[in-house]
Amino acid sequence: MHAIRRDVFQAIADPTRRDIINLVSAQPMNLNSIAQNFDVSRPAISQHIKILVECGLIEITQQGRERYCEARLAQLEEVADWVEQYRRSWQEKHDRLDKLLGKMKNNKK
Repeated sequence: MHAIRRDVFQAIADPTRRDIINLVSAQPMNLNSIAQNFDVSRPAISQHIKILVECGLIEITQQGRERYCEARLAQLEEVADWVEQYRRSWQEKHDRLDKLLGKMKNNKK
């Protein structure tokens, strides 16, 4: 059976998933260690991790009997690129407004 390929934007839309990414970006963690950081059930955390795996933000590796989650954050570049285009646009608008306000202030003097 083929896994669903989820959108990275869908994955980071949830605050719990963002918190999981933050946890495992520092160091790989096993599922129980991750779950201990949250006030939700372990199955709920497992579901969040499943979504993060499906979009490629986390990879699970087996070490002995333990399964460790490790961050794979290259996918976040897609998000950064998308956000950057809007940041530049708003920065340009802000710069034009600053210039206009500066001209208006100078004209009043």
